[in-house]
Amino acid sequence: MSKFNIKKTADSVTKGLSTAGEFAVDKAKCAVKETKSAVNASQRALVNALDQDGNGEIDSVDIILMALKVPGVKIKRDEFLKKEFYKNHPQEIIDEAIATNPSQAGILQDEIDKIADEVIKFERNAVSGISVALGMPGGAAMAATIPADIAQYYGYMLRAAQKLLYLYGFPELDTSEEAVMLDSETINCLTICLGVMYGVANANNAIKAMAKALASGVEKKLMRAALTKGTVYPIVKSVAKWFSVNMTKEVFAGFFKKAIPVVGGVIGGGITYATFKPCCYRLKDALSDTMLANPQHESTEEEDIIFNSIRSEIIDTDFAESN
Repeated sequence: MSKFNIKKTADSVTKGLSTAGEFAVDKAKCAVKETKSAVNASQRALVNALDQDGNGEIDSVDIILMALKVPGVKIKRDEFLKKEFYKNHPQEIIDEAIATNPSQAGILQDEIDKIADEVIKFERNAVSGISVALGMPGGAAMAATIPADIAQYYGYMLRAAQKLLYLYGFPELDTSEEAVMLDSETINCLTICLGVMYGVANANNAIKAMAKALASGVEKKLMRAALTKGTVYPIVKSVAKWFSVNMTKEVFAGFFKKAIPVVGGVIGGGITYATFKPCCYRLKDALSDTMLANPQHESTEEEDIIFNSIRSEIIDTDFAESN
């Protein structure tokens, strides 16, 4: 073969490789672009699915509204207390616990604490398989499964929260569909509970101050003002804002983890199991040391500031109504 032909052949091969390389790069760029578009579409679908109140954000209100739609999440206070105490106490004690609260009925805190531990254990075991079961599909299919995953996870968390509230002396929350849609008191009380569970600033003091107000004879209906427009309301908004920032970040982080079939589900299940217990125990620890549940409770300065503000608001309300 002549030198000319060899050079010509070499040039052809080089040109062919260059063209093939450019083609491969272009294909890769197109694939990345298509993947990004699919992910963005899935993210938009996910936000729309999670945004229950239509305000364009994912916050604690959306979580609660979704969770309360899950069958079995709403707990009837009287039925729950009867079920937990009937083995060890006569009917009159149970009736007193329902009419007032377990501590006031003379039920020892050690017993209440043991029941609370069993509640947390039961709900934790129930929730641990959710992410495994729902985390299997990959890619855009997660836009459909993540809302169900989140709703069920927080559904079990709210089941635990309601039970703990009732064991440690709080009155029943109205979780009927009509009340939840129209009355923000229930949403705001559960928001405070979620804030305590996740260690959001001042939520712990808020729930202790609410317990102190109830233990001091403040009627439940008068607590509504503090929760919906008074002293506790800014704390509710602070918790909701915390969830808005963190839930958005966590949901999208979870989206990419769970886009890996099978492995994502197993990881999700492990995380669910590991995080649920500490959250519930934060709430248990807060509720077990309030004036409603513990006669020896000593208020903190922060708790007293919130309590005194609640009391002042109630006095002002009573004065305005009497005139």
